[in-house]
Amino acid sequence: MDCGRWNCRLWLWVGLLLSVSTCSPAGEGHLDRLSRSRLKATHQAIADLARRRMPAPSPDGWRQVRANLHVHSLLSHDSRGTVDEIVAAARKVGTEVILFTEHPSTSKDFFTEGHRGLHDGVLLIPGAETEGFLCYPRQSLQGLKLGSPQEFADLVCGRGGLMFVSHPEERMNWKLSGITGIEIYNTHADFKDEAALLKKLRNPLWLLQSADLFRQYPQEAMSALLDYPTDYLRKYDELCQQRPHTGVAANDAHQNVGIMLRRVGDQQVRVSDALDKELVRLDIAGNPVLEALVDGRQPEELVFALRLDGYEHSLRHVGTHLLLARGSELTQDAVWDALESGRCFVAFDWLANSVGFDFVAVSQGIRHPMGSQLPFHRGISLEARAPLPVMWRISARGRQVHEAEGLTCTWQPTEPGPHRIEAWLEIAGEWLPWILSNPVYLDAIPPR
Repeated sequence: MDCGRWNCRLWLWVGLLLSVSTCSPAGEGHLDRLSRSRLKATHQAIADLARRRMPAPSPDGWRQVRANLHVHSLLSHDSRGTVDEIVAAARKVGTEVILFTEHPSTSKDFFTEGHRGLHDGVLLIPGAETEGFLCYPRQSLQGLKLGSPQEFADLVCGRGGLMFVSHPEERMNWKLSGITGIEIYNTHADFKDEAALLKKLRNPLWLLQSADLFRQYPQEAMSALLDYPTDYLRKYDELCQQRPHTGVAANDAHQNVGIMLRRVGDQQVRVSDALDKELVRLDIAGNPVLEALVDGRQPEELVFALRLDGYEHSLRHVGTHLLLARGSELTQDAVWDALESGRCFVAFDWLANSVGFDFVAVSQGIRHPMGSQLPFHRGISLEARAPLPVMWRISARGRQVHEAEGLTCTWQPTEPGPHRIEAWLEIAGEWLPWILSNPVYLDAIPPR
């Protein structure tokens, strides 16, 4: 994601200030989620879940570690985030691993100059968002010819790196071998398909009114447009029937989405984005919204600012939880092993703390974690548990085959193939996806 993709929304918000349309009541769907009553109800529901959450033991033999993939810093052209503020945000939300994805440039080598090592207890790993991938190489790629997507994947994975297809909605026709996996959720993709909703928001007062809501309910407001990633999971299920693929969440965190208005002289207001790039200058005279904003303000004074994607809220929204060998140190090799093996799950942790979730296949008394490959037989069972009662949904080969409610779920599969599970929570009268597991593979699927 680059700043150009976000500027379309910033220009929409500028349009709100210029608009003279009349107020209309809240529309359907996600617009209702941004009403004050709905945000308050969501906030209260999340607080209630936190009170009802039951401590859950770690999965047998594994240490659960929260990671965030697809994170940008000041090494990317469209972010100004420093290591200190990103690490501080990670610690607030319980993240122990940050896998950066900088936009490559000729002036900076994202690998040799990238953030790495332990910083205040958070493991930093350098990487890039490039050529349609989240790319985590084992060596510098500066100056190398990357070739086709398959050649690029072979170059990185063949030398011990990891490659995940990024923004799958833009590359659904890709057919690649040897890659590590694919994003099964991307925050930016989730937001950018809300054209119908954004079209309804041409109310000149909405931005000013919503600013208070974003400040009072920052996490709930940022996460209000959460959709179940239907297309992503459909593609993921197709890929997993061919060979194992690791599904990860993409935070797409930049801390670059917002708007600032600053009075310029006596006659104009300067509108800029969160990176302080000027978008437009507006005449104050004749615009009642701007006249109210600048009343009593001095030239060059900031009269309005709204940031929508602070690192803390971006990182909390969704995480990729890794299962590391219990007792192992937090190292890049340990993270690599979990991601390459598919021992992980995606959780929308803004809803509730997902630590303690477990999903295994049990065969002849042996518990096999997510990502495992084992022969299918009639005696095998799938078992899951969560720290809150949920709606469980089990899928096999892309089809839902079982549904249940409660803290635990046990089911005996009736056919071979990859099986994964989802956990859903009811929030303010609406069921939302909370946890998306990686599969267990119950037949002779080719190895990774």
